Amino acid sequence: MASNIPEETTSFVGRKAELAGLEHTVATHRLTTLTGSGGVGKTRLAVRTARQAAPAHRDGVRWADLSPLHDDSLLIATVSDAVGLSDHTLRMPIDALCEWLADKELLLVLDSCEHLLPACAHLLGEILTTSPGLTVLATSRQPLGLRGERLVEVAPLPVDGAGDALALFRDRATAAAPGLALDAPADAAAATEICRRLEGIPLAIELAAGAVGGETVEQIAERIGTRFDVPSDASARPPRHRTLRTAIGWSHELCTPLERLLWARLTVLRGDFDEAAAREVCAEGPLTGDGVTEALNGLVAKSVVRRDGTRHRMLDTIREYGRMWLAELGEERAAADRHAACFLGLARNAHAGWTGDDQITWYHRIAEAHADLCTALDHLLVHDAAAAQEMAGRIGFFWCCCGHLPQTRDYARRALDAGPSEGPHRTRALWVLGITVMLQGDYPAARRLGRECTRAAARDGNDEGILSAAYLCGLTHLMTGRPEAGLRRIEQVLRTSSVTNRLEAAYQLRCHLITVFALTGLGRLDEAAAAAGRLRAVCEVQDECWTRSYVDYQLAVIALLRGDADASAAHARSMIAGKHRLRDRFGIALGLDILAAAIAAQGAGARAARVYGTGQVYWRMVGYPQRGTPELGPLREACERQARAAVGDAAYQRAYERGRADNAEVGLAAALQGELLL
Repeated sequence: MASNIPEETTSFVGRKAELAGLEHTVATHRLTTLTGSGGVGKTRLAVRTARQAAPAHRDGVRWADLSPLHDDSLLIATVSDAVGLSDHTLRMPIDALCEWLADKELLLVLDSCEHLLPACAHLLGEILTTSPGLTVLATSRQPLGLRGERLVEVAPLPVDGAGDALALFRDRATAAAPGLALDAPADAAAATEICRRLEGIPLAIELAAGAVGGETVEQIAERIGTRFDVPSDASARPPRHRTLRTAIGWSHELCTPLERLLWARLTVLRGDFDEAAAREVCAEGPLTGDGVTEALNGLVAKSVVRRDGTRHRMLDTIREYGRMWLAELGEERAAADRHAACFLGLARNAHAGWTGDDQITWYHRIAEAHADLCTALDHLLVHDAAAAQEMAGRIGFFWCCCGHLPQTRDYARRALDAGPSEGPHRTRALWVLGITVMLQGDYPAARRLGRECTRAAARDGNDEGILSAAYLCGLTHLMTGRPEAGLRRIEQVLRTSSVTNRLEAAYQLRCHLITVFALTGLGRLDEAAAAAGRLRAVCEVQDECWTRSYVDYQLAVIALLRGDADASAAHARSMIAGKHRLRDRFGIALGLDILAAAIAAQGAGARAARVYGTGQVYWRMVGYPQRGTPELGPLREACERQARAAVGDAAYQRAYERGRADNAEVGLAAALQGELLL
């Protein structure tokens, strides 16, 4: 399992002793929690510690950032995503996660647990009990309170002499004002005084360094001295917390009025964001779109916002201060409304872009915006149920393909219950719910929802709804061993529908895909191959990856049934490559199975066994031993027997176990290259 440790975008200063101690602590304790006040550097220390510890863990390091979560509803989903689990079953998510981690030897990092302490403690209690090879490193302002928890308090940087605090200030000040030397005695003394006043707190020091350029180091020291001599709420807050709050407040005072307004409004965004999202969510009144761009650059220059390429991020402690000002301004509801409108717009654009050449980009954008989309949906469910119903319908299929089935089912059901009782948006939400339960294996529910969706689409008189209902019903027929019924349903709808726009064309492509599957299942291979060839050509013209990948899969099945193992393997690799671009683990698992079967038919039994083993890694990610239409079972079994016969049971089993033990990405890359890594 590959690691997903965040990249360090600025230099790491000091902490040599802490790193050495942590290396030993993480190696000897199953749960280590880095505690300390906000801004003291817990996350940076965890990043560096995780990178050092990675080689000691067979399955790598997985990082889960909990700071975007406003409550614990997405905690298990966030951790599941981090560790590579996309469960498609009807199990409780915690049970699926425990089973997935049971045999893993990895380091799991949970960053920013303090606002979810009870939920994090419960989750860790479960997974540490059931996963003996799991090690956890957490960061939190407070202990988790679990038995066996090893607490390591992260202290501020040393400020005495030429300490780490001064080194950090010099590094960040030089970045803010290139060419600055700080060699003059007055500058050096002022820098030392700044670090002493800020008590070595890294975030406070970085904020002060961000002001260099606009003012001299001596001026900054004087301002900080004046500001920090004011006894602000001294009795209510711990000294370090008070120091950081004062430093943030001082940085706030240095901002222009529009920068302060943007700071407050940005806090409604849950995760990383780009400039376009900032403009859409924050521009209103005196803050124009161009004003957002200018103010955002100012906040980056002052270290209030951090920039990484085209993405921006605000640290939790700074975000908390901004939220306080958003409340003071009385703008919380207005900001939430703009946020929800922004992400409803994202959902609309992604849905409209399904068949375009940006399909893969939209998949990734929807996956990366998951926390913000959920926040927007939660807001709309309370304040605009019709918009929530529309949004759930437009993003639901993306979420299904990204593996967020429990959230998709929950949001679709809530949107259906809260929103209008009829109309195209309701029909689409019904379709999403039906696809979700079908993928989870709840076929009776899928049949009921298919019938309901069909009736609703007929009332709407909308071809998109009619085609989507037919796709749901046809797919359910296929998965329950009734390809003829599925074919009849699709043929009837395709005869009567007339496509008038790109969205309807997308649903029509899916219906043609059902035709290819059904013809293959019925053994009408020549018709299936011809239909697949026509459909693939249309997908290529439209640069449509999702449907084309499944057409490649069916072409691989057809070629194998016809006895052309080489063509089957080529189609299977094309299918897997497409699904990998979409991060569709269910599709990758299907593709690896048919690729292994084709390799077995080529006579390479050991290679086939290892690809089968890699396939099982991906099947475990989605929670099933194997899935697919019923007729695939006998084909898999026949090819497995062929592979075993080619090399013998013992050699087959050894190769299969090696495939299961492979890192998923390594095994997949080897399969796509046509050779297995030794």
